[in-house]
Amino acid sequence: MQIYGTQITSPLLLGTAQYPSPTVLNAAIKASGTQIITVSLRRETANGSGAGFFDLLRQNDCHILPNTAGCHTAQEAITTAKMARELFETDWIKLEVIGHSDTLQPDVFGLVKAARVLAADGFKLFPYTTEDLVVGEKLLDAGCEVLMPWGAPIGSGQGLRNPNALRAMRAYFPNTPLIVDAGIGRPSDAAHAMELGMDAVLLNTAVAKAGDPVGMARAMALAIKAGREGFLAEPMERRDMAVPSTPILGMADLG
Repeated sequence: MQIYGTQITSPLLLGTAQYPSPTVLNAAIKASGTQIITVSLRRETANGSGAGFFDLLRQNDCHILPNTAGCHTAQEAITTAKMARELFETDWIKLEVIGHSDTLQPDVFGLVKAARVLAADGFKLFPYTTEDLVVGEKLLDAGCEVLMPWGAPIGSGQGLRNPNALRAMRAYFPNTPLIVDAGIGRPSDAAHAMELGMDAVLLNTAVAKAGDPVGMARAMALAIKAGREGFLAEPMERRDMAVPSTPILGMADLG
């Protein structure tokens, strides 16, 4: 997967919130094999962990992808992105503009507006969006080179609520990196996303809130790899009726 000129070999992106301890977080990062970890500037500064937590993340040999989680307007997201660029010295930003407080669905109008401003300022954006093809086109036109459609509401663990739309997105944007972000709850959900042809999956709550976060990180990595290899192997099409695997021709007639 080539993103903004950088070769990414691990199709698992890992969030860093809600882990029981920094030790468990570091172990989960290693077990997942991820190359990209996300961090919320607003969340960490608001809860007081701040600089110490950011220093901890820098110790991992991963790209840090700051996000604009908690932003509900385009201007909030723009300001947060600029602060994150200064703090982490990176142009990579996971762009979130939330439009609905219950579902945390993206505000796609604010998202496109913020993307235009930030892309013009040199940011390399990873926009958290819906599966809408028109919105995807507008984000690409705004300067994004990757799309991150949601699977289900953030932290819900519902899996992929609209796999047909994700499949259509894959067909419509064949050369654009697609990363499913939000809603993955189990390894089977992650494998499902990859079987649809997605390039990667971003996880947080499913790993952080598992009984064994390190074990779940490892399981997710394996499921994502299996799903990707399954997609590349071109699985059989679903059928409405049974098709016998043993041919009738040549069977003995015992009548």
